[in-house]
Amino acid sequence: MNHTAVLAAGTDLPEPVGSGWHLVLAALAGIAVIVVLITWVKIHPFLALILGAATVGIVAGESVPTVLDSFTTGFGSTAAGVGILIALGAMFAKLLADSGGADEIVDTIVGHASPRMLPWAMALVGAVIGLPMFFEIGLVLLMPVIYLVSRRSGIGLIPIGIPALAGLSAMHGFVPPHPGPLVAIDALGADLGLTLALGVAVAIPTIIVAGPLFGSLAGRWVPVEAPHTFDADPGTAGSGAAAGSDGDTPRRRPGFGITLTSILLPVVLMLGKALAEIFLDDGQWLRQILDVLGTPLIALLIAVLVAMITLGRGSGMGRDEISSCVGSALPAIAGILLIVSAGGGFKQVLVDTGIGTQLADWASAANISVILLGWVLAALIRVATGSATVATITASSLMLGLVDGLGSTQISLVVLAIGAGSVFLSHVNDAGFWLVKEYFGMTVGQTFKTWSAMETILSVTGLIVVSAIGVFV
Repeated sequence: MNHTAVLAAGTDLPEPVGSGWHLVLAALAGIAVIVVLITWVKIHPFLALILGAATVGIVAGESVPTVLDSFTTGFGSTAAGVGILIALGAMFAKLLADSGGADEIVDTIVGHASPRMLPWAMALVGAVIGLPMFFEIGLVLLMPVIYLVSRRSGIGLIPIGIPALAGLSAMHGFVPPHPGPLVAIDALGADLGLTLALGVAVAIPTIIVAGPLFGSLAGRWVPVEAPHTFDADPGTAGSGAAAGSDGDTPRRRPGFGITLTSILLPVVLMLGKALAEIFLDDGQWLRQILDVLGTPLIALLIAVLVAMITLGRGSGMGRDEISSCVGSALPAIAGILLIVSAGGGFKQVLVDTGIGTQLADWASAANISVILLGWVLAALIRVATGSATVATITASSLMLGLVDGLGSTQISLVVLAIGAGSVFLSHVNDAGFWLVKEYFGMTVGQTFKTWSAMETILSVTGLIVVSAIGVFV
């Protein structure tokens, strides 16, 4: 039995169905199909992932029924696990936005900052708002605030906006319950609470470097003034009350303390579970309670139910309004759920062909750092496809065999390295690139000098911080 077969026999990974280079060719062919379909043909990533998975399996020599079985198994397990968490996270984010709680957080933090500290305050705002919200939603919510703060302070749009974008992007790449980290955690079997704690630890210095520090420098290269797209007192930026369901009746906001508590509740529950596993024995009643409450599904479900009271009822919403608010969060994320689930199917095809086992064998022989390899794979796929989620899905799928035998902390660091690579060099094939360009009123060249550079600095700094933590743990 060769070394690869021995490796497969000692793990949960299947034995490779073909020779090493044959399987690598199959993986490259599948990734190439995904890249071409997304980038050139402009096919939706959901369809591209299905066709990419089929390409991997068929080129590897598996029968079509076997490939279909692998894909549907991976699709279903991912939808059942990660999909539910994404849906609950979207419900919470919708309650936070519609209740005016997000506005309260923004206005309170910015209102207590001096002009010199405004870029740092905006980085904090971006991180706090980015914790429960998807990047695009957070950006749309924060843009009126970024405009208003820039105009009132007399500071350019870039030094104010880049820190907020860094906060949003770092949360998107490093911290669950965002889709990317959740997919990697699920695929590699990482501990969610530990990954969340380490993700926050990695995000803080990363945001500082890519946000306020880089933003002040980029503002000198690209002097952009805030446009008057929104009124001086926009509804989304906080007039003191959020609009009612009819758009005219003012709604009171939930207070800053209760809003921040609601945002941090699932984080505290999941971190509590992680700490209990470290400091408490298995049989203790407190350990058992924290294990249940800190389970991601339970933690997010509790957060949504609590938010319906603290944010929904706290802002004056009726039962029908709360129900409508929560329900309206789901259609907007249908595409994300399909992409993530299809990514789970693609992952399963890669797993069942034994490609991960083969790559693990080679990486072990070459003594390559799994943290660096995870980052490189994610960065390459991100640049090629423009999708952080696709980059995370593919990279984590290819890393499966390489994390076998690693400790829980090391696996979490691999997840974070993949997350760092997934935000590398946003450019013209990324929808976020054009969203930032239009909102900031910049040329393509200016967007490269600011947004693309910030994402690259965020990615590289994240890798450096993850690697540094890996040296000491």
